[in-house]
Amino acid sequence: MDALPLDQAIALKADQAFDLAALQTYLDASAPSFGKIEMVTKFPGGYSNQTYCLQTASQEWVLRMPPKGAQIQTAHDMSREYRVLNLLAPHYQKIPKPLLLCEDTNILGQPFYIMERFSGVILRAGNAPKLGLSPETMQSVSTALINNLVALHALDITTTGLAQLGKPEGYVNRQVAGWTKRYQAAQTDTIESIDQVAKWIAENHPRAQAPTLLHNDYKYDNLILDPNNLSNIIGVLDWEMATVGDPLMDLGATLAYWFEAEEESVFKIYNLSWLPGNLSRQQLVEHYAQATGRDLTDIVFYYVFGLFKNAVIAQQIYHRYQQGNSNDPRFGALLPMIQLLGTTSASAIEKGKI
Repeated sequence: MDALPLDQAIALKADQAFDLAALQTYLDASAPSFGKIEMVTKFPGGYSNQTYCLQTASQEWVLRMPPKGAQIQTAHDMSREYRVLNLLAPHYQKIPKPLLLCEDTNILGQPFYIMERFSGVILRAGNAPKLGLSPETMQSVSTALINNLVALHALDITTTGLAQLGKPEGYVNRQVAGWTKRYQAAQTDTIESIDQVAKWIAENHPRAQAPTLLHNDYKYDNLILDPNNLSNIIGVLDWEMATVGDPLMDLGATLAYWFEAEEESVFKIYNLSWLPGNLSRQQLVEHYAQATGRDLTDIVFYYVFGLFKNAVIAQQIYHRYQQGNSNDPRFGALLPMIQLLGTTSASAIEKGKI
């Protein structure tokens, strides 16, 4: 069998470049052993924080910073994401080790941090044809995905110090209120289904679950897989929204990305959950319930909230584009996706099914 293609960074576009000389000067003073940066490339995908590969003579590093024009502070808080990685590092081996944090915006115009690079396979729509993903492979990979989420939720937030990442009491209520407020602040068009969903989630809060660590963006393209065994997850990326709270909010976020083969959805390009062999949403839920013993009676709420949150995130990005703070054509095409998320979540409420 040929070697599977590892996730690769690509050449920068003109609007993605930053002041390399300023970064090198900063690193020479703050991390003298870092060495001279010989090449800068950018990892594909991502509508949120920007991820660059810094190559020196001896090693590759990853630099993360917010996109230009970003004003959504909680979604682009580099200090917090760096803190999450530092807290997790002693207790969870599947994260890149953080190297340094720079909060001085005079260097690159934005705060940023640098971490080690994990090399492996990331399941993206663009590389799927090259991976030869059989139904048997996707069954084992999707099973590994849900097993790893169970493991994350099993971390003891008290003994690890992770409890300091959030305030679990009232978490769901705050999330519903907060994301509804964010949607209203970024709204550009009237979307009746989104308004209906916002009203429903405000009126149908579930029973509280014991708090755990939450990743909050747990899906295939945030997982690094072992090229010799794709069912072995060697890394979990993008901890920008991590916190502590109701674990079913995390599961609901994963389900909200999990579009299936028979569903006509433009979102299939964002997650390979539709490939033959993947566990279905219902199978993921059943597997999680059996592994954790948690009561998933209210899973429709968590799924609907996950869809709603995705719609709000897309709306914030679309609003940024409409305001002239980005010229990325992908952002200008988000309105139909936001509308689809609204109708999908409204349909789940009506049917009472995920």
